[in-house]
Amino acid sequence: MSTVDEVPSLVSASKLEKPLGMRKNGKQWHAQKKAFRPTAGLTSYDKRVKQRNEMTMMKAKEKEMKEEKEQLRQDRIQAIRDKRAKKEEKERYEKMAETMHRKRIERLKRKEKRNKLLNS
Repeated sequence: MSTVDEVPSLVSASKLEKPLGMRKNGKQWHAQKKAFRPTAGLTSYDKRVKQRNEMTMMKAKEKEMKEEKEQLRQDRIQAIRDKRAKKEEKERYEKMAETMHRKRIERLKRKEKRNKLLNS
């Protein structure tokens, strides 16, 4: 039985990294610049078209979601308005009930409902 000592791969990785040395202008605290490659950021036409299509699909989905959210909000607001209107009408009829007879109030309610249906 023989024991083989394996050398860690860290030693080989450190050999690949070359020390840069001192910077010519003396500003060692600045980050090292890379060579200017004007064509490095260019993409093919197919890639750009695909990106645009994905962006338009995403924007459409976002718009749909926003519209759905706004619709829910408007539904809640309308429900609150309806509830308040119903409460006010009930209070108005209760106030009328204090002074008038019950049967007359019921007749007025029916008449007002007919007028509401005709007007709307």
